[in-house]
Amino acid sequence: MMKSCRLRSCFLAICANAFCAGLTLGGDARGSSAANEIEAARLKAVRFLVGCQAADGAWKSDTYGAFKDGGALTGLVVLALQTAPSVPAAETACRKGKAFLAGLVQADGEIKCGPQGLSYPVYTAALTVTALGGSAEYRREQRAWLAFLEKRQLTETLGWQPADKQYGGWGYSSALPQKPSPGELTLPLVESNLSATLFALEALRAAGCRPDDPAPKKALVFVGRCQNYCEDPKRSDAVLDDGGFFFIYDDTVRNKAGVAGKDHEGRTRFLSYGSTTADGLRALLACGLSLDDPRVRAARGWLEKNFRADAPAGKYAANRESSRAAVYYYYCSSMARALRAVQTKETRGSPANWPQKLMSELLARQQANGSWANPLVNFREDDPIVATAFGLMALSACRDFAAEARTGTGGDRGPGGF
Repeated sequence: MMKSCRLRSCFLAICANAFCAGLTLGGDARGSSAANEIEAARLKAVRFLVGCQAADGAWKSDTYGAFKDGGALTGLVVLALQTAPSVPAAETACRKGKAFLAGLVQADGEIKCGPQGLSYPVYTAALTVTALGGSAEYRREQRAWLAFLEKRQLTETLGWQPADKQYGGWGYSSALPQKPSPGELTLPLVESNLSATLFALEALRAAGCRPDDPAPKKALVFVGRCQNYCEDPKRSDAVLDDGGFFFIYDDTVRNKAGVAGKDHEGRTRFLSYGSTTADGLRALLACGLSLDDPRVRAARGWLEKNFRADAPAGKYAANRESSRAAVYYYYCSSMARALRAVQTKETRGSPANWPQKLMSELLARQQANGSWANPLVNFREDDPIVATAFGLMALSACRDFAAEARTGTGGDRGPGGF
Protein backbone atom coordinates (compact mmCIF):
# COMPACT_ATOMS: atom_id res chain seq x y z
CA MET A 1 0.00 0.00 0.00
CA MET A 2 2.78 2.43 0.96
CA LYS A 3 4.61 1.67 -2.29
CA SER A 4 1.41 2.28 -4.27
CA CYS A 5 0.86 5.63 -2.55
CA ARG A 6 4.42 6.70 -3.25
CA LEU A 7 4.11 5.75 -6.91
CA ARG A 8 0.86 7.70 -7.21
CA SER A 9 2.44 10.76 -5.57
CA CYS A 10 5.41 10.59 -7.93
CA PHE A 11 3.12 10.29 -10.95
CA LEU A 12 1.02 13.27 -9.87
CA ALA A 13 4.15 15.32 -9.29
CA ILE A 14 5.45 14.46 -12.77
CA CYS A 15 2.10 15.45 -14.25
CA ALA A 16 2.21 18.80 -12.48
CA ASN A 17 5.75 19.42 -13.68
CA ALA A 18 4.81 18.65 -17.25
CA PHE A 19 1.66 20.75 -17.23
CA CYS A 20 3.29 23.83 -15.70
CA ALA A 21 6.35 23.68 -17.88
CA GLY A 22 4.28 23.21 -21.03
CA LEU A 23 5.76 19.80 -21.81
CA THR A 24 3.87 17.13 -23.74
CA LEU A 25 5.45 14.01 -22.24
CA GLY A 26 5.83 12.56 -25.70
CA GLY A 27 2.57 13.70 -27.18
CA ASP A 28 -0.55 15.78 -26.76
CA ALA A 29 -2.37 12.92 -25.07
CA ARG A 30 0.08 12.87 -22.20
CA GLY A 31 0.00 16.65 -21.93
CA SER A 32 -3.78 16.46 -21.68
CA SER A 33 -3.42 13.74 -19.07
CA ALA A 34 -1.26 16.02 -16.93
CA ALA A 35 -3.82 18.81 -17.12
CA ASN A 36 -6.58 16.33 -16.36
CA GLU A 37 -4.77 15.16 -13.23
CA ILE A 38 -4.67 18.71 -11.92
CA GLU A 39 -8.34 19.26 -12.72
CA ALA A 40 -9.17 15.95 -11.07
CA ALA A 41 -7.34 17.03 -7.92
CA ARG A 42 -9.26 20.30 -7.82
CA LEU A 43 -12.57 18.53 -8.37
CA LYS A 44 -11.79 16.05 -5.60
CA ALA A 45 -11.15 18.96 -3.25
CA VAL A 46 -14.44 20.52 -4.33
CA ARG A 47 -16.31 17.29 -3.66
CA PHE A 48 -14.77 17.02 -0.22
CA LEU A 49 -15.70 20.59 0.72
CA VAL A 50 -19.22 20.30 -0.67
CA GLY A 51 -19.65 17.11 1.34
CA CYS A 52 -18.75 18.97 4.53
CA GLN A 53 -21.47 21.60 4.13
CA ALA A 54 -24.22 21.60 6.78
CA ALA A 55 -27.90 21.68 5.93
CA ASP A 56 -28.15 25.39 6.77
CA GLY A 57 -25.47 26.22 4.19
CA ALA A 58 -22.61 26.78 6.62
CA TRP A 59 -19.34 24.94 7.10
CA LYS A 60 -18.74 23.94 10.71
CA SER A 61 -15.71 22.22 12.17
CA ASP A 62 -15.77 18.81 13.81
CA THR A 63 -12.34 19.60 15.27
CA TYR A 64 -12.44 23.04 16.93
CA GLY A 65 -15.17 24.72 18.92
CA ALA A 66 -14.15 28.14 17.65
CA PHE A 67 -15.01 26.97 14.12
CA LYS A 68 -18.45 25.58 14.93
CA ASP A 69 -20.45 28.81 14.61
CA GLY A 70 -20.53 28.65 10.81
CA GLY A 71 -19.26 32.20 10.37
CA ALA A 72 -15.60 31.36 10.86
CA LEU A 73 -15.28 28.91 7.95
CA THR A 74 -18.14 29.56 5.53
CA GLY A 75 -16.70 32.62 3.79
CA LEU A 76 -13.32 30.91 3.42
CA VAL A 77 -14.82 27.83 1.78
CA VAL A 78 -17.07 29.85 -0.52
CA LEU A 79 -14.06 31.80 -1.77
CA ALA A 80 -12.09 28.58 -2.26
CA LEU A 81 -14.92 27.03 -4.26
CA GLN A 82 -15.13 30.14 -6.42
CA THR A 83 -11.54 29.53 -7.56
CA ALA A 84 -12.31 25.96 -8.60
CA PRO A 85 -13.84 24.43 -11.73
CA SER A 86 -17.43 25.56 -12.20
CA VAL A 87 -19.59 22.51 -11.55
CA PRO A 88 -23.25 22.44 -10.44
CA ALA A 89 -22.51 21.03 -6.99
CA ALA A 90 -20.01 23.79 -6.22
CA GLU A 91 -22.31 26.50 -7.54
CA THR A 92 -25.18 25.21 -5.39
CA ALA A 93 -22.93 25.02 -2.34
CA CYS A 94 -21.74 28.60 -2.91
CA ARG A 95 -25.30 29.88 -3.19
CA LYS A 96 -26.25 28.17 0.07
CA GLY A 97 -23.10 29.45 1.77
CA LYS A 98 -23.75 33.02 0.68
CA ALA A 99 -27.36 32.78 1.84
CA PHE A 100 -26.17 31.63 5.27
CA LEU A 101 -23.76 34.56 5.59
CA ALA A 102 -26.31 37.06 4.31
CA GLY A 103 -28.83 35.64 6.79
CA LEU A 104 -26.65 36.79 9.67
CA VAL A 105 -27.58 40.38 8.81
CA GLN A 106 -30.65 41.47 10.76
CA ALA A 107 -33.42 43.76 9.51
CA ASP A 108 -31.79 46.76 11.22
CA GLY A 109 -28.49 46.07 9.45
CA GLU A 110 -26.71 44.77 12.56
CA ILE A 111 -24.88 41.46 12.47
CA LYS A 112 -26.34 38.52 14.37
CA CYS A 113 -23.28 37.51 16.38
CA GLY A 114 -24.89 35.02 18.77
CA PRO A 115 -24.65 34.95 22.57
CA GLN A 116 -20.88 34.29 22.55
CA GLY A 117 -20.10 36.68 19.69
CA LEU A 118 -18.22 35.73 16.55
CA SER A 119 -15.05 33.71 17.12
CA TYR A 120 -13.12 35.63 14.47
CA PRO A 121 -15.08 38.81 13.72
CA VAL A 122 -12.54 40.42 11.35
CA TYR A 123 -11.87 37.25 9.34
CA THR A 124 -15.59 36.45 9.21
CA ALA A 125 -16.55 39.94 8.08
CA ALA A 126 -13.71 40.26 5.58
CA LEU A 127 -14.31 36.88 3.97
CA THR A 128 -18.06 37.52 3.85
CA VAL A 129 -17.65 40.93 2.21
CA THR A 130 -15.44 39.32 -0.44
CA ALA A 131 -17.67 36.28 -0.91
CA LEU A 132 -20.80 38.40 -1.38
CA GLY A 133 -19.10 40.65 -3.91
CA GLY A 134 -20.73 40.57 -7.31
CA SER A 135 -24.04 39.28 -5.91
CA ALA A 136 -26.65 41.91 -6.70
CA GLU A 137 -29.17 40.22 -4.42
CA TYR A 138 -26.90 40.65 -1.39
CA ARG A 139 -25.74 44.25 -1.78
CA ARG A 140 -27.48 45.35 1.42
CA GLU A 141 -25.95 42.49 3.34
CA GLN A 142 -22.49 43.14 1.93
CA ARG A 143 -22.71 46.78 2.98
CA ALA A 144 -23.73 45.72 6.48
CA TRP A 145 -20.77 43.38 6.79
CA LEU A 146 -18.50 46.08 5.37
CA ALA A 147 -19.68 48.56 8.02
CA PHE A 148 -19.07 45.91 10.69
CA LEU A 149 -15.52 45.48 9.38
CA GLU A 150 -14.73 49.17 9.02
CA LYS A 151 -15.72 49.83 12.65
CA ARG A 152 -12.93 47.50 13.77
CA GLN A 153 -10.03 49.34 12.22
CA LEU A 154 -7.76 50.80 14.89
CA THR A 155 -7.96 54.49 14.01
CA GLU A 156 -8.91 57.81 15.59
CA THR A 157 -12.56 56.75 15.86
CA LEU A 158 -11.54 54.20 18.50
CA GLY A 159 -8.97 56.46 20.12
CA TRP A 160 -5.84 55.32 18.27
CA GLN A 161 -3.35 57.84 16.90
CA PRO A 162 -0.74 57.52 14.11
CA ALA A 163 2.06 57.35 16.69
CA ASP A 164 0.53 54.19 18.21
CA LYS A 165 2.06 51.00 16.86
CA GLN A 166 -1.41 49.50 16.56
CA TYR A 167 -2.69 52.33 14.38
CA GLY A 168 -4.31 51.55 11.04
CA GLY A 169 -4.59 47.79 11.28
CA TRP A 170 -7.10 45.17 12.34
CA GLY A 171 -6.74 42.47 14.98
CA TYR A 172 -8.48 39.53 16.62
CA SER A 173 -10.47 41.26 19.37
CA SER A 174 -14.02 39.96 19.65
CA ALA A 175 -15.14 43.38 20.96
CA LEU A 176 -14.58 46.76 19.36
CA PRO A 177 -10.87 47.47 19.85
CA GLN A 178 -11.14 50.73 21.74
CA LYS A 179 -7.87 52.25 22.91
CA PRO A 180 -7.75 51.84 26.69
CA SER A 181 -7.38 54.88 28.90
CA PRO A 182 -4.24 55.13 31.05
CA GLY A 183 -4.48 52.51 33.79
CA GLU A 184 -7.43 50.79 32.12
CA LEU A 185 -7.27 47.06 31.46
CA THR A 186 -6.38 46.29 27.84
CA LEU A 187 -8.77 44.01 26.00
CA PRO A 188 -7.29 40.66 24.92
CA LEU A 189 -6.05 40.53 21.31
CA VAL A 190 -6.85 44.21 20.78
CA GLU A 191 -3.60 44.84 18.88
CA SER A 192 -3.36 44.86 15.09
CA ASN A 193 -1.69 42.04 13.19
CA LEU A 194 -0.68 41.61 9.57
CA SER A 195 -2.92 38.66 8.66
CA ALA A 196 -6.18 40.21 9.88
CA THR A 197 -5.17 43.50 8.26
CA LEU A 198 -4.56 41.82 4.89
CA PHE A 199 -7.95 40.09 4.93
CA ALA A 200 -9.67 43.38 5.79
CA LEU A 201 -7.83 45.30 3.07
CA GLU A 202 -8.71 42.79 0.36
CA ALA A 203 -12.33 42.88 1.49
CA LEU A 204 -12.38 46.67 1.22
CA ARG A 205 -10.93 46.39 -2.27
CA ALA A 206 -13.54 43.79 -3.23
CA ALA A 207 -16.27 46.16 -2.04
CA GLY A 208 -14.99 48.95 -4.27
CA CYS A 209 -12.85 50.90 -1.82
CA ARG A 210 -10.24 53.01 -3.62
CA PRO A 211 -6.55 53.04 -2.57
CA ASP A 212 -6.79 56.78 -1.82
CA ASP A 213 -9.70 56.28 0.58
CA PRO A 214 -8.87 56.86 4.27
CA ALA A 215 -9.01 53.21 5.39
CA PRO A 216 -6.22 51.79 3.14
CA LYS A 217 -4.10 54.91 3.60
CA LYS A 218 -4.23 54.45 7.37
CA ALA A 219 -3.71 50.70 7.07
CA LEU A 220 -0.51 51.29 5.11
CA VAL A 221 0.97 52.89 8.23
CA PHE A 222 0.58 49.62 10.13
CA VAL A 223 1.58 47.39 7.20
CA GLY A 224 4.81 49.34 6.81
CA ARG A 225 5.66 48.77 10.46
CA CYS A 226 5.62 45.01 9.85
CA GLN A 227 8.18 45.14 7.04
CA ASN A 228 11.92 44.77 7.57
CA TYR A 229 12.60 47.78 5.42
CA CYS A 230 14.08 51.22 5.96
CA GLU A 231 13.66 54.09 3.52
CA ASP A 232 16.63 55.97 4.96
CA PRO A 233 19.87 54.35 3.71
CA LYS A 234 21.77 55.91 6.62
CA ARG A 235 19.63 54.01 9.13
CA SER A 236 19.16 50.83 7.12
CA ASP A 237 20.72 47.57 8.30
CA ALA A 238 22.00 45.53 5.35
CA VAL A 239 21.23 42.22 7.12
CA LEU A 240 18.03 42.95 9.05
CA ASP A 241 16.28 45.17 6.48
CA ASP A 242 15.82 42.38 3.93
CA GLY A 243 12.41 43.50 2.62
CA GLY A 244 10.47 40.65 4.22
CA PHE A 245 7.65 40.85 6.75
CA PHE A 246 6.79 39.64 10.23
CA PHE A 247 3.39 39.18 11.87
CA ILE A 248 3.26 41.80 14.60
CA TYR A 249 5.40 44.36 16.41
CA ASP A 250 7.05 43.67 19.79
CA ASP A 251 5.93 40.04 20.09
CA THR A 252 8.60 37.36 20.40
CA VAL A 253 5.98 34.60 20.61
CA ARG A 254 3.60 35.23 17.73
CA ASN A 255 6.31 36.12 15.23
CA LYS A 256 6.72 32.49 14.23
CA ALA A 257 10.28 32.65 12.89
CA GLY A 258 11.60 34.31 16.04
CA VAL A 259 14.00 37.12 16.85
CA ALA A 260 16.67 38.19 14.35
CA GLY A 261 18.64 40.28 16.84
CA LYS A 262 19.06 43.95 17.71
CA ASP A 263 19.88 46.65 15.20
CA HIS A 264 22.39 49.45 15.67
CA GLU A 265 19.71 51.51 17.42
CA GLY A 266 19.12 48.78 19.98
CA ARG A 267 15.71 47.75 18.70
CA THR A 268 14.70 44.09 18.79
CA ARG A 269 14.12 42.93 15.24
CA PHE A 270 12.21 39.92 13.97
CA LEU A 271 13.05 37.43 11.26
CA SER A 272 11.16 37.71 7.97
CA TYR A 273 9.28 34.56 6.95
CA GLY A 274 7.27 33.25 4.05
CA SER A 275 3.62 33.39 5.04
CA THR A 276 3.86 36.91 6.43
CA THR A 277 5.98 38.23 3.55
CA ALA A 278 3.44 36.91 1.03
CA ASP A 279 0.69 38.52 3.14
CA GLY A 280 2.67 41.74 3.40
CA LEU A 281 3.23 41.97 -0.33
CA ARG A 282 -0.48 41.47 -0.99
CA ALA A 283 -1.30 44.07 1.66
CA LEU A 284 1.00 46.62 0.03
CA LEU A 285 -0.79 46.06 -3.28
CA ALA A 286 -4.19 46.27 -1.61
CA CYS A 287 -3.13 49.65 -0.20
CA GLY A 288 -2.57 50.82 -3.75
CA LEU A 289 1.22 50.65 -4.08
CA SER A 290 2.46 49.98 -7.59
CA LEU A 291 4.65 47.10 -8.73
CA ASP A 292 7.54 49.58 -9.02
CA ASP A 293 7.23 50.88 -5.48
CA PRO A 294 10.46 50.22 -3.52
CA ARG A 295 8.60 48.44 -0.73
CA VAL A 296 6.84 46.17 -3.21
CA ARG A 297 10.08 45.41 -5.02
CA ALA A 298 11.81 44.62 -1.73
CA ALA A 299 9.06 42.21 -0.61
CA ARG A 300 8.90 40.55 -3.99
CA GLY A 301 12.68 40.18 -4.02
CA TRP A 302 12.57 38.46 -0.64
CA LEU A 303 9.93 35.97 -1.86
CA GLU A 304 11.84 35.17 -5.04
CA LYS A 305 15.15 34.78 -3.24
CA ASN A 306 13.80 32.61 -0.41
CA PHE A 307 11.03 30.67 -2.19
CA ARG A 308 10.55 27.03 -1.36
CA ALA A 309 7.61 24.72 -2.04
CA ASP A 310 8.13 22.00 0.54
CA ALA A 311 7.77 24.22 3.61
CA PRO A 312 7.21 27.89 4.51
CA ALA A 313 10.18 29.98 3.41
CA GLY A 314 12.62 31.90 5.52
CA LYS A 315 15.21 31.44 8.21
CA TYR A 316 13.68 30.31 11.51
CA ALA A 317 15.37 30.50 14.88
CA ALA A 318 16.56 27.06 16.01
CA ASN A 319 13.88 26.83 18.70
CA ARG A 320 11.15 27.74 16.18
CA GLU A 321 11.81 25.20 13.44
CA SER A 322 9.07 22.94 14.80
CA SER A 323 6.45 25.57 13.98
CA ARG A 324 7.57 26.14 10.37
CA ALA A 325 5.39 23.48 8.73
CA ALA A 326 2.34 24.14 10.92
CA VAL A 327 1.09 26.91 8.62
CA TYR A 328 1.95 25.15 5.35
CA TYR A 329 -1.37 25.41 3.48
CA TYR A 330 -1.95 29.02 4.45
CA TYR A 331 1.58 29.72 3.23
CA CYS A 332 1.00 27.97 -0.13
CA SER A 333 -2.20 29.93 -0.69
CA SER A 334 -0.71 33.31 0.13
CA MET A 335 2.57 32.65 -1.70
CA ALA A 336 0.84 31.55 -4.91
CA ARG A 337 -1.53 34.50 -4.88
CA ALA A 338 1.24 36.99 -4.09
CA LEU A 339 3.55 35.81 -6.88
CA ARG A 340 0.66 35.61 -9.33
CA ALA A 341 -0.30 39.20 -8.50
CA VAL A 342 3.11 40.77 -9.08
CA GLN A 343 4.53 38.92 -12.06
CA THR A 344 4.36 40.41 -15.52
CA LYS A 345 5.01 38.90 -18.93
CA GLU A 346 8.67 39.87 -18.56
CA THR A 347 9.11 38.19 -15.17
CA ARG A 348 6.78 35.19 -15.30
CA GLY A 349 7.84 32.11 -13.41
CA SER A 350 10.56 33.71 -11.26
CA PRO A 351 11.78 31.93 -9.22
CA ALA A 352 12.03 29.22 -11.84
CA ASN A 353 8.90 27.09 -12.16
CA TRP A 354 7.41 28.15 -8.84
CA PRO A 355 3.85 27.09 -9.78
CA GLN A 356 5.18 23.73 -10.96
CA LYS A 357 6.91 23.15 -7.64
CA LEU A 358 3.97 24.19 -5.48
CA MET A 359 1.54 22.06 -7.48
CA SER A 360 3.83 19.06 -7.24
CA GLU A 361 3.86 19.32 -3.46
CA LEU A 362 0.12 19.88 -3.19
CA LEU A 363 -0.76 16.99 -5.48
CA ALA A 364 1.54 14.65 -3.59
CA ARG A 365 -0.02 15.60 -0.24
CA GLN A 366 -3.68 15.36 -1.22
CA GLN A 367 -5.60 12.59 0.51
CA ALA A 368 -7.66 10.00 -1.34
CA ASN A 369 -10.91 11.75 -0.32
CA GLY A 370 -9.73 15.02 -1.88
CA SER A 371 -8.80 16.75 1.36
CA TRP A 372 -5.59 18.14 2.74
CA ALA A 373 -4.71 18.14 6.42
CA ASN A 374 -1.64 19.21 8.34
CA PRO A 375 -0.31 16.71 10.90
CA LEU A 376 0.73 19.67 13.07
CA VAL A 377 -1.93 21.28 15.24
CA ASN A 378 -0.25 24.60 16.14
CA PHE A 379 -2.37 26.73 13.80
CA ARG A 380 -5.41 24.49 13.29
CA GLU A 381 -4.53 23.25 9.81
CA ASP A 382 -5.16 19.76 11.14
CA ASP A 383 -8.81 20.64 10.50
CA PRO A 384 -9.26 19.35 6.92
CA ILE A 385 -11.80 22.04 6.04
CA VAL A 386 -9.24 24.74 6.82
CA ALA A 387 -6.34 23.04 5.06
CA THR A 388 -8.42 22.00 2.03
CA ALA A 389 -9.79 25.50 1.48
CA PHE A 390 -6.27 26.96 1.48
CA GLY A 391 -4.90 24.04 -0.56
CA LEU A 392 -7.56 24.48 -3.22
CA MET A 393 -6.91 28.22 -3.43
CA ALA A 394 -3.20 27.56 -3.84
CA LEU A 395 -3.66 24.86 -6.48
CA SER A 396 -6.09 27.03 -8.45
CA ALA A 397 -3.78 30.07 -8.35
CA CYS A 398 -0.84 27.98 -9.58
CA ARG A 399 -2.87 26.30 -12.29
CA ASP A 400 -4.31 29.60 -13.56
CA PHE A 401 -0.92 31.29 -13.53
CA ALA A 402 0.64 28.42 -15.48
CA ALA A 403 -2.16 28.60 -18.06
CA GLU A 404 -1.70 32.36 -18.42
CA ALA A 405 2.06 31.94 -18.82
CA ARG A 406 1.57 29.45 -21.67
CA THR A 407 -1.04 31.49 -23.51
CA GLY A 408 0.28 34.98 -22.73
CA THR A 409 -3.07 35.97 -21.22
CA GLY A 410 -3.70 37.36 -17.79
CA GLY A 411 -3.60 40.92 -16.61
CA ASP A 412 -4.94 42.67 -13.55
CA ARG A 413 -6.04 40.05 -11.06
CA GLY A 414 -6.44 42.40 -8.14
CA PRO A 415 -4.34 42.67 -5.01
CA GLY A 416 -4.99 39.13 -3.85
CA GLY A 417 -3.94 37.46 -7.06
CA PHE A 418 -7.41 36.15 -7.97
